[in-house]
Amino acid sequence: MGNQIIGLHDWLVTPPGAYLLDWERRQMAASVADVFGFHALQLGLPELDALAANRMPHRWLATETRHEKAVFLTEFSALPFPANSLDLVVLPHTLELTADPHAALREVYRVLVPEGRVVITGFNPMSLWGFRQYRAHFYKRLGWQHLFLPDTGEFLGYLRIRDWLRLLGFELDSGHFGCYRPALANPQWLERFAWMDRLGARWWPILGAVYAVVAVKRVRGMTLLNPTWKPALRLANAPVSVAGRAGKSSATGQ
Repeated sequence: MGNQIIGLHDWLVTPPGAYLLDWERRQMAASVADVFGFHALQLGLPELDALAANRMPHRWLATETRHEKAVFLTEFSALPFPANSLDLVVLPHTLELTADPHAALREVYRVLVPEGRVVITGFNPMSLWGFRQYRAHFYKRLGWQHLFLPDTGEFLGYLRIRDWLRLLGFELDSGHFGCYRPALANPQWLERFAWMDRLGARWWPILGAVYAVVAVKRVRGMTLLNPTWKPALRLANAPVSVAGRAGKSSATGQ
């Protein structure tokens, strides 16, 4: 790999990064395609158009640092949306990179409408990739080995994310793992182990290098009489902290 790869955005242009992005694009498409409403938000990772398969009329990309694809900049722990106003929020590796992941997830719960959905992806520490990263951290101190995965943020395991979601009041809808090939940087060798994706999904599913979680916001004691997106119509003109292409209502693939 080389020690020049220090962050997720640089790592995603490598062969294993492209392999991971391909899996996440397909997983996101399956997770968001049938989520209905008016307002969807992607937080972070502009390299992945996570809302491309969704059909909501208003889809935004927000980042914490300036990016040409982002509609606005914001701290993920203080989103510029009123409570109960978004139908869908996607977090592709967002919790790993933000300064306060638990506060960001709590903020997502606040802005989602009842029955709104959140989709989260992250690296799985309990995987071949996670094991190599852990080993590389040890040997890197001795100058013997470079890291395989990005040396940015904190990897949050699937069980930890699941517990956070439940504590906040989310109900898990689904969880999936993917990317079972060994931690290899060479694209030819990575392709030779494509067969491990089929076997891994069947025989050791929880050991995939990446996971995707879909959860639903549940509000106890509330009965929905109308479609959940109606109270959010006031957002049609985009949020307040606008930067870059603020005039466009969709920032993901439009």
